[in-house]
Amino acid sequence: MDRKNFLKKGLMGTGIFAASAALGNIVKNDIDELKELEIIGFNHIPNTNSAIMENSVLHKAETRGNANHGWLQSYHTFSFANYYNPERMHFGVLRVLNDDTVEAGMGFGTHPHDNMEIISIPLEGDLEHKDSMGNVAVIRNGDIQVMSAGTGIQHSEFNKNKDNRVKFLQIWVFPNKKNVTPRYDQITLKLADRHNKLQQILSPNPNDAGVWIHQNAWFHLGKFDKGISTEYAIKGKGNGLYVFNLNGNIIVGDQMLNPRDGYGLWNFEKVKISAESNAEFLLMEVPMEL
Repeated sequence: MDRKNFLKKGLMGTGIFAASAALGNIVKNDIDELKELEIIGFNHIPNTNSAIMENSVLHKAETRGNANHGWLQSYHTFSFANYYNPERMHFGVLRVLNDDTVEAGMGFGTHPHDNMEIISIPLEGDLEHKDSMGNVAVIRNGDIQVMSAGTGIQHSEFNKNKDNRVKFLQIWVFPNKKNVTPRYDQITLKLADRHNKLQQILSPNPNDAGVWIHQNAWFHLGKFDKGISTEYAIKGKGNGLYVFNLNGNIIVGDQMLNPRDGYGLWNFEKVKISAESNAEFLLMEVPMEL
């Protein structure tokens, strides 16, 4: 796949509201918005110092976009809100990978989404969710939450605690079906099932392990002791793999990843993953064609 096909036009998203759970204040802002993305052709990408290589792309942690709103600290792997990088629009159908920290008693007020698969993976603290379908839930480390926005949904997310921060990954994936009936699901995973092995947490199959989405995608979490290795084989034809390293150091193929580094690969069948120290990481296999 050449770079022209790799970077394609994204979709327009909707704005979001920020609010204080304690005070009930709602303030409109542009902190969680997808801007319209222009088509990026091959000649628009500089050949010198380009992060995009023949069949892989490396995103070091310190190169991510950063937005500090006081109550929210957000790191954007891909172009998002006021962060724009023409070489970092998306990885196949993986459109958003935000590493968010929300201060105590704060959160995102009610806001709309449509035609997007939205996955939340809490890393620390308690995140309260409410939506227009009547769901009220709290997700914690060890849980995974998914929403198919489909024809349209409104929801809010708040840090339920008054004295602790919440850290979570916010992931958006373009669906393979538009205007589906909105749905919500969350499950609690067994943390032991990712110790020194890959734990499937998402797939396209409602009857498979983890949650499911309207896309030919598979997510896995691993928490490996130093020296443990595994091999990941691509499940879907034409899919690529995006690795987001959470903690510790790992080697993917021959590429070292430090904490919060991201690494995408395509046009391959299998890749070896080794823990250079105690490490935790997320694997996201997604279609490369929008």
